[in-house]
Amino acid sequence: MEKYIQPFIGICKNVFKEIAGCELSADRPYFAEKETVNDWDISAVIGITGEARGAVVISMKTPLALLLTDILTGSKHTELDDEVVDAIGEIVNIIAGNVKKDLEESFRLIISLPTIIQGKEHMITWPSGRTRIICIPFNAFENQVFVLSVAIESLKGV
Repeated sequence: MEKYIQPFIGICKNVFKEIAGCELSADRPYFAEKETVNDWDISAVIGITGEARGAVVISMKTPLALLLTDILTGSKHTELDDEVVDAIGEIVNIIAGNVKKDLEESFRLIISLPTIIQGKEHMITWPSGRTRIICIPFNAFENQVFVLSVAIESLKGV
């Protein structure tokens, strides 16, 4: 599992440092159940197709989404408005785009446009019954937590 998730951890750390000046620390990754309902307020989903399929999802609470948007836009936000939705979508897009570049030696991949899911206790419907979902919790800005969830299944040889 370490080899599989390390690129995601490194890229996530680099993206947050570059766009928000934030040093992340990653906690212990874990496998999630497909039916898990979490108490995140917003999730941004990028689908992956090509020689592999799956999704990359970033999920967080409202205060972190607002803080990140404030940093990116230079203006204050108090609710999950269109600018916040765009900012969180762009963050997952940057992460997925960098992961795609890292995985191009192994797979030719296409990433989708971000889809945003909002609301308390929302649930992500994941592709394929066989794909395992790896969740990587991160700590940002000392007391803010978010999760990067990844489920990718190789289609080579299928």
